[in-house]
Amino acid sequence: QVQLVESGGGSAQAGGSLRLSCKAVGYSYSTYLLAWFRQTPGEEREGVAVMDSDGNTDYKESVKGRFTISRDNNKRTLYLQMNSLEPEDTATYYCAADPHTRHFTYYTTGWSKTSNYPHWGQGTEVTVSS
Repeated sequence: QVQLVESGGGSAQAGGSLRLSCKAVGYSYSTYLLAWFRQTPGEEREGVAVMDSDGNTDYKESVKGRFTISRDNNKRTLYLQMNSLEPEDTATYYCAADPHTRHFTYYTTGWSKTSNYPHWGQGTEVTVSS
């Protein structure tokens, strides 16, 4: 059973930085495809960044150049470094894992579909003030 636990959320001012972490417990973590999503009340959960087991990454357009996804397989931890934060980044952030897919290009409907990921963390809140 895969368990994911996020941490690192909090408050920041616009232009500031936060780093989110997602600790995983599970088998063969290094082969998992991992992603960050976010959600605001009344809105659908949207994909923010993805990293596959080979280290390939992709990002939501609005966070490119500001956010960086990374992973430490030895620590079984996924990270999201968020710089130049904007009020629009305010959301609950979730990490997600897919143990069955090697590359996110394999998804026929795109990596940002929530249905691709069977495992989710509980979420961590990020609030960015202007």
